[in-house]
Amino acid sequence: MTAPPREVVDWEHVQAPVGVPLVDLLDRVLSTGVVISGDLVIAIADVPLIRLSLHALLASVSERVPAPWADGGPL
Repeated sequence: MTAPPREVVDWEHVQAPVGVPLVDLLDRVLSTGVVISGDLVIAIADVPLIRLSLHALLASVSERVPAPWADGGPL
């Protein structure tokens, strides 16, 4: 079974958004939350040797929202 051909991105013609400060972007991400998920497979001669999976949730914590557990948590 062969893998489908990958799309090549021409980075010279990709334009980044102009006028969006990093602080505003970080504020928006933390206020709504973001999930990062990815897989990395290291293979030699089409034989997978190592697989790494990443699943992360980034979100802010508010003191106004109570903890879902009664004793305040594990700490």
